[in-house]
Amino acid sequence: MAQRSGSVVQTFLFADLSGFTALTEAHGDEQAADLVGGFCVAVRRLLAAHQAQEVKTIGDALMLRSADAAAAIRLGLCIVHDVGAQHGFPLVRAGMHTGPAVEREGDWFGATVNLAARVSAAASGGEALLTAATRAAGRLVGTELRERGRWTFRNVTEPVPVYAAVRQGTRSSAGLPIDPVCRMAVDPWHSAGRLTHQGVEYCFCSLGCAGAFAQHPARYTAANG
Repeated sequence: MAQRSGSVVQTFLFADLSGFTALTEAHGDEQAADLVGGFCVAVRRLLAAHQAQEVKTIGDALMLRSADAAAAIRLGLCIVHDVGAQHGFPLVRAGMHTGPAVEREGDWFGATVNLAARVSAAASGGEALLTAATRAAGRLVGTELRERGRWTFRNVTEPVPVYAAVRQGTRSSAGLPIDPVCRMAVDPWHSAGRLTHQGVEYCFCSLGCAGAFAQHPARYTAANG
């Protein structure tokens, strides 16, 4: 990939809490803000080992960059599976794209950054997505890149080939059930309660979520099924 004058080729990665709105409504602003803080701290601990730097935070999202596309893919998987699949923590999603961008006073600008943000926003909870440009720049061992087709993004002229990164030998959901009310991952051995609805057992992070589900189960099973 050719480097444009005044720009630098980087891989940009965006990661955020996919269930942040549901979490805020279920647990309130203060707990949600605390979880965002914990999320940011956990991600920052991974940066040095993956040759990555934090660009900025945007609400519950982190914008990161790396000159090594393979390291960025590994980082995205660590964020999704190791940070976002812990007991009492919401699902995390990540998306990335590789290409030229321009740095100004510590921030980065350009079509590459914009597309990375679009890919991240299109990911589901527990998913790490990347473009063909990142795939081509970052070959790695031990990671399967599953083709997801050509996607159309706002303000992007041509459809973009998208891939999902998956660790070989593991499940992308990390195996933990999801609280249907606040969308947190819950370790069944540490859940606050369990309820069965229409033959399906649900685990809850708190009695508040269990109570909300018990009053209106169809509301949450219809939205999250």
